Amino acid sequence: MADQPSESELLRTQSADGVVRLTLNRPRAGNALSPTLRQALIDCLAEAGRDPLVRVVVLTATGDRHFCTGADLGSSAPVADDQPEDQPQQPAGSVARAIADGAQRLISAVLDCDKPVIAAVNGTAAGIGCHLAYACDLVLAAESAKFIEVFARRGLVVDGAGAYLLTRRIGTHRAKELIFFGDDLPAADAERIGLVNRVVPGEKLAETAAEWAARLAAGPTVALGLGKRLVNRALDVDRATALAEEAMAAEINMTSADGQEGLRAFLERRPPRFRGW
Repeated sequence: MADQPSESELLRTQSADGVVRLTLNRPRAGNALSPTLRQALIDCLAEAGRDPLVRVVVLTATGDRHFCTGADLGSSAPVADDQPEDQPQQPAGSVARAIADGAQRLISAVLDCDKPVIAAVNGTAAGIGCHLAYACDLVLAAESAKFIEVFARRGLVVDGAGAYLLTRRIGTHRAKELIFFGDDLPAADAERIGLVNRVVPGEKLAETAAEWAARLAAGPTVALGLGKRLVNRALDVDRATALAEEAMAAEINMTSADGQEGLRAFLERRPPRFRGW
């Protein structure tokens, strides 16, 4: 029997031609998120946002059965040696802090990354695994993939920004249906209701993700990042704020090299050559 990946191998990273590919690598654990893997994802997304040579991120997982089956509930923080004997196992506020510092911070890392993030969902996504996919800017799914809001099955309230994401993606009634019943949602149905951009045969998933990533990597990275921010904010602010932010984004973009290049290319009637800054 093969050994489990070491901590340094839980998240495989590849970088080429402006594309960073992040691969969850815990196949024997359904690619569930341990604290170590979750933090590695957060760190890599932050670094991708800062690095001017990174143009796009692709997020996927090892194997063809599981994208991410949720949080690894078997992983827990060690008990401190100096903990008082009468201290409860879960002091008031500890659950809220754990969710805020864990699942919510991960979803925010995807939403706040300045570069486009593509999810290539290769298999089952459950719990926070669903939300990890939904937080991405574009979602590709293999035909065999499925999505499961598994929380109610376990007697848990949905967390990891699930209600926030689902309501914005598909509206309140469909969000409640998925959250209340926790039924399996096949990839084709997820595409039909707007949670997935495109469903492809499993053997074409990596190829399609690479094609989409290459197109984005050749685009105006600053403009795409600003556009991502505007869309993410659109349902959270009033019209006046949205339009003011749009105008400011346009102002910022025209200070970028790619913004100037796009204008020159238009005037010179030639294809633009975007560099990513």
